Amino acid sequence: MNILGVSSEMVPYAKTGGLADVVGALPRYLQRAGHDVRVFLPLYDKVDTSALRFEKVVDELDVRLGSHTYRTKILRDADNKTAYFVHCPVLFGRGSIYGNAPDEHRRFLTLSIAALMTSQRMGFAPDILHCHDWQTAMLPLILKTQFAWDKLFASTRTLLTIHNMNYQGGFSSDILPDLNLGGSEHLLHQDLLRQGRINFMLHGVIYADGISTVSPTYAREIQTEEHGAGMDPFLRARSSTVVGVLNGVDYEVWSPETDKHIAHHYSADDLSGKEKNKQALLTSMGLPYVKGVPLVGIVSRLASQKGFELIPGVLPALLAKRDVQLIVLGNGESRLEETFASLQRAFPKQVVFYRGFSNPLAHMIEAGSDIFLMPSRYEPCGLNQMYSLRYGTVPVVHRTGGLADTVQQWHPPSGTGTGFVFDHHDTHGLRWALSTALQTYRDPAAWRQLQANGMAKDYSWAAQARIYETLFSRLGS
Repeated sequence: MNILGVSSEMVPYAKTGGLADVVGALPRYLQRAGHDVRVFLPLYDKVDTSALRFEKVVDELDVRLGSHTYRTKILRDADNKTAYFVHCPVLFGRGSIYGNAPDEHRRFLTLSIAALMTSQRMGFAPDILHCHDWQTAMLPLILKTQFAWDKLFASTRTLLTIHNMNYQGGFSSDILPDLNLGGSEHLLHQDLLRQGRINFMLHGVIYADGISTVSPTYAREIQTEEHGAGMDPFLRARSSTVVGVLNGVDYEVWSPETDKHIAHHYSADDLSGKEKNKQALLTSMGLPYVKGVPLVGIVSRLASQKGFELIPGVLPALLAKRDVQLIVLGNGESRLEETFASLQRAFPKQVVFYRGFSNPLAHMIEAGSDIFLMPSRYEPCGLNQMYSLRYGTVPVVHRTGGLADTVQQWHPPSGTGTGFVFDHHDTHGLRWALSTALQTYRDPAAWRQLQANGMAKDYSWAAQARIYETLFSRLGS
């Protein structure tokens, strides 16, 4: 198949969340399976180009949006021939990936249309146009209107993947001229238009040939009023086309046997290196290492979605009563940063909060922790719980989205399960899950079985890419 992907993020070039990981890994596995995959993303000024070798694809491409014209050029990474960049400094040279400027919609409309125009220049006829999140969700409608005349796209089918339903790309209807719909404005959602609004995600949900999201549970959740963020009736109307496909893990990057960021490699057959990584991590973070004291790790954006408002009601008492340590890596909302900063002040020999992000430290925390905490209020997929399973680090999670699909509650009588899962998103639920995990840690045989169960799971992209292949084939048939 010819697969055209369009995304606002892609590892290793630009990342704010799991979207980038998916768009970075999936094309690589699809290409290995024999498909021709070409992914378009903006060339932000944040992209580190020092080690990139660019090939020119199109030297000059003018994208017209209403009365605005944006001169772009298209480049390709010579060492990763799936990655195509839309170079337009006036739109993407702003020091950040996203913003709130009045032309935010035009930034991603330019990306979307440039991808289709470049396909025309290359004579590349996509069987599948894979759109990601609101930034490219207008593409199915754009294809049916502005590009309907071109037989190059006659057989193209569109898939919209929703990575997070809470970000929808809502704009004032003042942007209508920039959509270049000509005489097709009637195809917009008219009730919303009368309210003076245009929602990019909504039009993707309406016009994409297929809709996927990043876990089976989240696919069900977004069709409910609680998690649908207003989009649930439209998704229920298309329920038969809404599919949940778990994100995969790139085990070439995330594996304790080969991880270049950790001091001691280890495997399910020989876990001795894990304790050595724990000692190295604690020492590097200025905490004392005491054998037998469990270490809890957190690596996360500090946002309300992630459920950390439960922490003040649980962790201070736990840290005061038990021998337990905590290392937190992340940044975000100031109130949540202060939650962890205050814990560090109160328990300086037990808690370290590293404000910011460090990829090497993220790997060290996964390898060195005994328990990994993800109390997310909602989580479309989540990746860290799957990294944790691979590293023999036992997850404690709220039963939602991809966390529910990937972590199974430990069942001592049968020795089955991979972690600790709480149902009710409140302090009682979190306290129960953490306390049960810490109690189980005191039983070495049970803990070793838990680790072995998790490390045996296969959430690789090799497995998940095959599901996407099937989905693409079904859309094209």
